[in-house]
Amino acid sequence: MNGAVSALLSILDLERIEHNLYRGHSPQDGWQRVFGGQVIGQALVAASKTVEDGRQAHSLHAYFLRGGDPSVPIVYEVESIRDGRSFATRRVVAVQHGRPIFLMSASYHVDEHGLSHQIEMADVPPPESLATQRELLAASIDSLPPVVKVYFQRDRPIEVRPVEIEHYVSSTPLPPRQKVWIRVNGPLPDDPAIHRCALAYASDLTLLDTSLFAHGRRVFDPDLLLASLDHAMWFHRPFRADDWLLYDQDSPTVGGGRGFNRGLVFDRHGRLVASTAQEGVVRLNDGRD
Repeated sequence: MNGAVSALLSILDLERIEHNLYRGHSPQDGWQRVFGGQVIGQALVAASKTVEDGRQAHSLHAYFLRGGDPSVPIVYEVESIRDGRSFATRRVVAVQHGRPIFLMSASYHVDEHGLSHQIEMADVPPPESLATQRELLAASIDSLPPVVKVYFQRDRPIEVRPVEIEHYVSSTPLPPRQKVWIRVNGPLPDDPAIHRCALAYASDLTLLDTSLFAHGRRVFDPDLLLASLDHAMWFHRPFRADDWLLYDQDSPTVGGGRGFNRGLVFDRHGRLVASTAQEGVVRLNDGRD
């Protein structure tokens, strides 16, 4: 198994401390803050461990309260809010240094059959015909901050293949929309909960970036401060996170120091499997929290 994928599975393999209490660890990769997708994925793992078999997560709503410290473990406290015949609800608080850094509610549902429809997936080139994100950044890799340079040069658990590449080679303002193919870069166990948690992890990788396209900016610009504020996700249909998924994202608005972004996730057969929404801080860096 790919070493980066093994590391991802290790990150998602939480330690049970006590009833409804779990502990997770962060990779020691030089980042000053914990990656938001990691906290979402770990919180979903913690919540899923308290739900009876036969129910899968269908939605989550989360708030990032404080930046996570990667040097110490994160403790996840799960509260069982409701266990009905069809739905179950969990509340998760992630704690570090005695303070909450993240809050999430998640809902679980038994599989049901009934009416069904979805919008069409965009007509895009297949992932096999596209360059990877690492290849697109190769020409400018030496201009990136050292920690970012190391991040893109090492093996990563999520492979990203952008459909549009203009923002990698130009500072021209572009429509605030992007489509990328994503997948876990190696096989995962068959447990559907693992695939949901892995996609929750991956869903935070590129979403906030979309806020910058209309301004000709990049996430690496040193005068920008970007941080996720909240994150919502809905799971519509079964999928495998270790097969290619098209992540179609847009940013309807940026203003007041915040950017709003949405995403639709399709499998390679055109089935809409998940949706996301996120708001984040998008401001010129003036030292404020």
